[in-house]
Amino acid sequence: MIPRERRIRLTEMYASIQGESTHVGKPCLFIRLTGCNLRCTWCDSEFTFTGGKQEDLDEVVTRAHDYGIHTIEITGGEPLLQKTAIPLMARLLGLGHEVLLETSGNMPIGPVPDEVHVIMDLKCPDSGEVEKNLWENIAELQSNDEVKFVIASRRDYEWARQKTAEHGLSARCTVLFSPVWGTVDPSDLVDWIVEDRLSVRFQLQVHKVIWPPDARGV
Repeated sequence: MIPRERRIRLTEMYASIQGESTHVGKPCLFIRLTGCNLRCTWCDSEFTFTGGKQEDLDEVVTRAHDYGIHTIEITGGEPLLQKTAIPLMARLLGLGHEVLLETSGNMPIGPVPDEVHVIMDLKCPDSGEVEKNLWENIAELQSNDEVKFVIASRRDYEWARQKTAEHGLSARCTVLFSPVWGTVDPSDLVDWIVEDRLSVRFQLQVHKVIWPPDARGV
């Protein structure tokens, strides 16, 4: 029996390149934890909602470190649903890794170690989960963190533009505007950003360009 303080439910661990954020293109080890409390309409990771395998934190850390890849991303699902995600990140930092955290912004990020690069996904209206955004998290953001808006429509774009200005996000950290794959034409989103002279960064999910959009483990 694994002690409670060392239990972590893992969907998968794999090496690839980082397909999103300002870290795009870097070799990256992904640790994908199981479970999510949101049900976004455009979710591409529904396989993480249930299942997974309960593992020992010590063994996960050792296995991750043994890949020999400097950058490691903790993702999900929603990784912060598992309390063990915090010591996981701390242990990996202690081993000298650059650690990224992909989180929905629905869970408090205050307990996350300061050295972790938080990539916080604020939910736009068309996600169906806009009411779940935890706006108190904005005060916790640091300059090395990032806020991502996944945009499924012109309405989503206008909402993201408004929230970026309202909360002064571009002055606080990098802001990413990302089109929902197959829903918004990337060229339209680029046009909107340029026309409005926004201080944000357009991004594509590069892994969906390199491999089939529904491929796993890449």
